Amino acid sequence: MSKTPIIVYSATWCGFCHMAKDYFDKQGIAYEDRDVESDPQFATEAVTKSGQRGIPVIDIDGEIIVGFDRPKIDAAIAKSA
Repeated sequence: MSKTPIIVYSATWCGFCHMAKDYFDKQGIAYEDRDVESDPQFATEAVTKSGQRGIPVIDIDGEIIVGFDRPKIDAAIAKSA
């Protein structure tokens, strides 16, 4: 189980967001879910961190990944562990 701080910027309608969160859940990896629809500040944070408007934006200990890219997610978790 990872102790790395992970933030997932997501929305309820986003399929790739659900895939990313399901992946973390199945791996037993804790994360903070920030719904960009329910809080405009979260949307602003996601755009500021990623430089674009797509979601999910995944922040793994400061490494930003846009979209559900499992190899990049695994590499970022391994690097920060």
